Amino acid sequence: MIIDLQQLNPMQKQQWLQHAVAPRPVCFASTIDKEGNVNLSPFSFFNLFSSNPPIVVFSPARRVRDNSTKHTLENVLEVPEVVINIVDYDMVQQVSLSSCEFPKGTNEFIKAGFTQEAATLVQPPMVKESKVKMECKVVEVKPLGSEGGAGNLVICEVLRMHVDDSILNAEGTMIDQRKLQLIARLGGDWYCKVDEQSLFHVAKPNTQLGIGIDALPETIRNSSVLTGNNLGQLANVHEYPTVDATFEDERLKNIIQYFSINPDEMDKELHKYAKELLDAGNVTEAWQVLLADS
Repeated sequence: MIIDLQQLNPMQKQQWLQHAVAPRPVCFASTIDKEGNVNLSPFSFFNLFSSNPPIVVFSPARRVRDNSTKHTLENVLEVPEVVINIVDYDMVQQVSLSSCEFPKGTNEFIKAGFTQEAATLVQPPMVKESKVKMECKVVEVKPLGSEGGAGNLVICEVLRMHVDDSILNAEGTMIDQRKLQLIARLGGDWYCKVDEQSLFHVAKPNTQLGIGIDALPETIRNSSVLTGNNLGQLANVHEYPTVDATFEDERLKNIIQYFSINPDEMDKELHKYAKELLDAGNVTEAWQVLLADS
């Protein structure tokens, strides 16, 4: 299917994009107007865009339904400060409740049952229940259009973070990703949660270059067993591996013993075993298994 967005109405565009561009982290923004009225609202058009200076951006879009603007946008134009409270699983239902279109002047802290906590550098209050709070000054508000669905980029500089000790690692030096069950928005009513079952590691190239999939032998590149992810793991080594004479593996010995008279079947079995090792993150061992057929 090919989707031509120019042929869709604003609601259809929103639905297709929000289902495809996901998951999206949630900015739970507390703001204040010039009269001192507090507003609290979530936005899933949000992310980190710079660490030096520390810049996050969220976008309170114009409502598709009637092209009206949100109280958060009106507030940051009056008082260019915001606290971005990070949302985790323990608070997601209350956060969703706060997104109701309450009349201007309604304090969503009270409606959603959250506790106001004074910030230290900005006027809007923090959400006490949030495990990570960022006090920000608004650097710029950039409108992206004037029709319903148009975003308004609220570009914020993070001045100070407040991090709950309960989510730190054992050394107390950084957030332990396993302890902060972040949530994210998808399309429609769908959300997802970060927990140990959904976390996985991907080895990241640093200063050394990976050899690349084009450098893999043709029998590996064209394997009917190994996936694109597996090939990416194998190609992320910085130099082509060599056979390690000290490598001992009983299953590898059995494969060679039982399938040596049928090279095609032996290849398949070696690739199956290598795939199991790669799926478990054991790249070095997988390479030794594949090299056994060289």
